[in-house]
Amino acid sequence: MKPLLLLVMLVVGAALAEAKPLKVFILAGQSNMEGHARVETFDYIGDDPATAPLLKRMSGPDGKPRVCEGVWISYLTGPYDGSANGEGLGRLTAGYGARDTPAEDGGRIGPEFTFGLTMDAAFQEPVLLIKVAWGGKSLHTDFRPPSAGPYELNEYQRKLYYGPPGHGVPKDMDQWLAEKKRDTGRFYRMMIDHVRQVLASPARVVPGYDPAQGFQVAGFVWLQGFNDMVDGHVYPAEGKPGRFDRYSEWLACLIRDVRSDLGVPKLPFVIGVMGVGGLKADRDIVEFRKAMAAPAALKEFAGNVVAVETAPFWSEELGAIDRKREQVGQMGWYLDSKHKDHANAEGRMTDEEKQAFLKKYEADLISPAELALWRRGASNAGYHYLGCAKTFALMGQTFAEANLRMLRSPIAP
Repeated sequence: MKPLLLLVMLVVGAALAEAKPLKVFILAGQSNMEGHARVETFDYIGDDPATAPLLKRMSGPDGKPRVCEGVWISYLTGPYDGSANGEGLGRLTAGYGARDTPAEDGGRIGPEFTFGLTMDAAFQEPVLLIKVAWGGKSLHTDFRPPSAGPYELNEYQRKLYYGPPGHGVPKDMDQWLAEKKRDTGRFYRMMIDHVRQVLASPARVVPGYDPAQGFQVAGFVWLQGFNDMVDGHVYPAEGKPGRFDRYSEWLACLIRDVRSDLGVPKLPFVIGVMGVGGLKADRDIVEFRKAMAAPAALKEFAGNVVAVETAPFWSEELGAIDRKREQVGQMGWYLDSKHKDHANAEGRMTDEEKQAFLKKYEADLISPAELALWRRGASNAGYHYLGCAKTFALMGQTFAEANLRMLRSPIAP
């Protein structure tokens, strides 16, 4: 054999030997996993010296959002009821946040962008993100895992729903129960079905994928919780410890079932603990956060389930402005309500008078500097982390770092 041919064969053989499987990460949840931070808020990340380097990693040489060379994404999403799901796919960049049309760039990001950037830097092999998210989804019903069993009314609900008609009581219990049975676990099944569909043919999403190289399902990130936290029927006993214990049980079931359904017994699992409102939260929010984080402390999940607190990523300065904006909204409601005599002795204000009063009220409450800061850093409501790209960027990066630590631990799968 000629020396040159032998050398080529040795080089090719070494390259094939070093080839590693496609790394696959699954990101799932409700609206905050969708992500409502508009790209226009990116520059706010650079205002803080601590996060300015992160903005540089998020930006390409032309100053536009970076396009990942080694990361692809398949994103299943759709309207609230899941009736018209669609898929967005391609190289990862900004725009894979919440979308009005699943296959079209929505101009927003969720945690996926910096999660993918971090994984791109960590691996030489290609990375595939499979993201599944819909707004307004619960764990108790929509994402309810199979091992949690059927949805059952608790004692509080039975007394309330079968009692006298009132606010929040179903008008037709038979219909309500039928719809609840239909909806229970529906989005869990959609999630698993989509993951299986993508993994059945990775080349459809990742051009050049080599079946001989294979893939490794290497992580799962869960960012959900708001709809459960505010559901006083499923989780009664407001203000009492242990109110959300059932959430902890169902989340543990979700972890086990996802691993079983995907055939990865020790799949690294990151729980993004809901942090809307920041570090200064009321008792019920604190209790819910404890319930979200609780599965990570179970012995069976030691070393392969991590809870990441997201409250530290909340922008306190934007949150303070948002509270003032809420005051303006409340005043607007007040003026439109039965208390129309607030600024008029005759008790009648014209629309023009109300608008003028509200404009002055807002100007007295929110300074021009605060208004400019809000427009620079925020693009949505508090329950969507104010639509602040800095917050979502920090979440995504931290989720990825937590996942990588589990992969690199001595007990990694």
